[in-house]
Amino acid sequence: MTVKDDRQEFEAHKRDMCLALGRDTEVFKQSIDTMLALDTYDYSYLWSWMGVPIIQLPADIMATQEVIWNTRPDIIIETGVARGGSMIFMASLLAMTGKDQGKVIGVDIDIRAHNREAIETHPMTSRIALIEGGSVDDSTLQAVRDLIPDGARVMVVLDSDHSYSHVLAECRAYGPLVTPGCYLVVADTAAAHVTAENAPKKRSKIWFSGDEPLSALNDYLKETDSFEVDPVINGKLVLASSPGGYCVRLPDPV
Repeated sequence: MTVKDDRQEFEAHKRDMCLALGRDTEVFKQSIDTMLALDTYDYSYLWSWMGVPIIQLPADIMATQEVIWNTRPDIIIETGVARGGSMIFMASLLAMTGKDQGKVIGVDIDIRAHNREAIETHPMTSRIALIEGGSVDDSTLQAVRDLIPDGARVMVVLDSDHSYSHVLAECRAYGPLVTPGCYLVVADTAAAHVTAENAPKKRSKIWFSGDEPLSALNDYLKETDSFEVDPVINGKLVLASSPGGYCVRLPDPV
């Protein structure tokens, strides 16, 4: 019995459903409402990767692994180290893609001693470099550039201070480091869809529509023609913290 090879049709259907989901504003609103309800239980704090807390929602983790697998970066720069789980996660994916020299560069203004210890004693530590300093400080940016080998494919994830002004500054500083075909990911763009009244309150800082990452990203995209928002990845990012935040670097003009 011959079974039809339907892989292309399967992928085409997936793409169509992602695009359709991205247009469904009512489902998206329900998703935001559900995430706000889940935040009562600190939902994004309940997960770990290879034994280290990863403060992410499952949909964002899946989207990030799809991007890394499909684009095969050599270097991933992440601003905002937190407890280190996201760095461990991305380092493990670099290992799985066969990038022997692949490395995740983590940048944070304050890498706490216990978090540094968890990262530096982890089996993935050889694939991680930590830089402590303000993410847009000249010295920090130079230290990041010094760790990028010539010809490396570079991906960037911005997940530190989520204020509009800081994210815009990070986009301007790190966007040019992304190589064509790789992604700039701006995290926690879901904050654009909540108000001061219903924004999650159990945070050191509260972000809501107007002073948040998505507004900064949108303004950055008006300044440059180097990136486009990926409608497929972003279309399926419901129950996710970073909808609209996945942008792919376009080829350089000939």
